Amino acid sequence: MKAVLLIAGLGTRLRPLTNSTPKCLLPINGQPLLAIWFDKLVRAGVTEVLINTHWLAEQVIDFVEKFTPAGLKVTLFHEPILLGSAGTLAANRHFFDDDPFFIIYGDNVSDVDLADLYAAHQHYQPVLTLGTFEAEFPERCGIADIDSDGVIQGFIEKPKKPLSNRAAAGIYVADPKIFDYFPQHSIAEQTSSSALDLGFDVIPKLVGQMRNYSIDRLIDIGTPDNYRKANESLT
Repeated sequence: MKAVLLIAGLGTRLRPLTNSTPKCLLPINGQPLLAIWFDKLVRAGVTEVLINTHWLAEQVIDFVEKFTPAGLKVTLFHEPILLGSAGTLAANRHFFDDDPFFIIYGDNVSDVDLADLYAAHQHYQPVLTLGTFEAEFPERCGIADIDSDGVIQGFIEKPKKPLSNRAAAGIYVADPKIFDYFPQHSIAEQTSSSALDLGFDVIPKLVGQMRNYSIDRLIDIGTPDNYRKANESLT
């Protein structure tokens, strides 16, 4: 089983904490966030994970070399220019095989059961199983319109007038068919102004072909307040 863990963000809202430490290595109750995700992936049965690097990449590389758990193979992909969530996947299409895989935004902390999420995806076999949570500020998130059967019938990234507070959690399982919905785009010509984003460029095209998976607790640690909340409430 494979996964991609997106961790290359600059963490600008967390400065000065991220001036000298990449966001993925900030401690949550004493444990680096990347270690928390490694542990969750291993417990879910993941054997290979691709992680992207950018800011303070040498620290991430050093951590991977020293602290990758047994049974997990880590592939590092450095991005001199940030490619965006979808851009990272597109540039690494060769990493994925014919089986469903996890897509995880590594700046989240959650109590999600990844094995249960994967089982739900296998049961229904949509193109994408979208983990969602109740957002306090839905206008800042990707918002899903979910019907009574759990099928996602609408999706808008950062809507000005959200129709609900059910937001994309950045924790998904995707079928390889998802790449059929990526924009035709040359990664070789990509610049920071043309980064490909899952929320804007891919997920809206999957309306009717995605299913919801509700996640009870999730915190994006991208702000000082949320980082404090994560250390107080989640492990």
